[in-house]
Amino acid sequence: MSTEAQVIKTEIPNPPPSVPQLLAAAVDGLESLKAKDIVQIDVRGKSSVADFMVIAAGTSTRHVKSIADEVVRFAKNLGVMPLGVEGDREAEWVLVDLGDVLVHVMLPRVRELYALERLWSVGDARQADPEDPNQTGDDNAA
Repeated sequence: MSTEAQVIKTEIPNPPPSVPQLLAAAVDGLESLKAKDIVQIDVRGKSSVADFMVIAAGTSTRHVKSIADEVVRFAKNLGVMPLGVEGDREAEWVLVDLGDVLVHVMLPRVRELYALERLWSVGDARQADPEDPNQTGDDNAA
């Protein structure tokens, strides 16, 4: 008895959704299941892997997994198949790779431990140099 092979969709929607559309879909998916502390980080120029990272927290492993599944569902509604979903078995930290947008859904203790927001925002704020008399603390100063 032979069965039909399962076909995996490999086509990219034509035209593909823009990065802002993909980012909005990911955030909508997070918000629809009440993810906590949603943060968007622009990593253009810092990473060649993605343009944006979105980090959010869930209240339990079941909540984390459900949130990640919802992000996947919202992406599929745009015609985008995730490149990968990692960590959904343990569901303490689930990564949904949407190509230009990476979505991290974590338990609060895991989020605090790895501190991705701090890691990816290093160098974003101009550091004041107390030895430089020309610095006024005003970002508009040249």
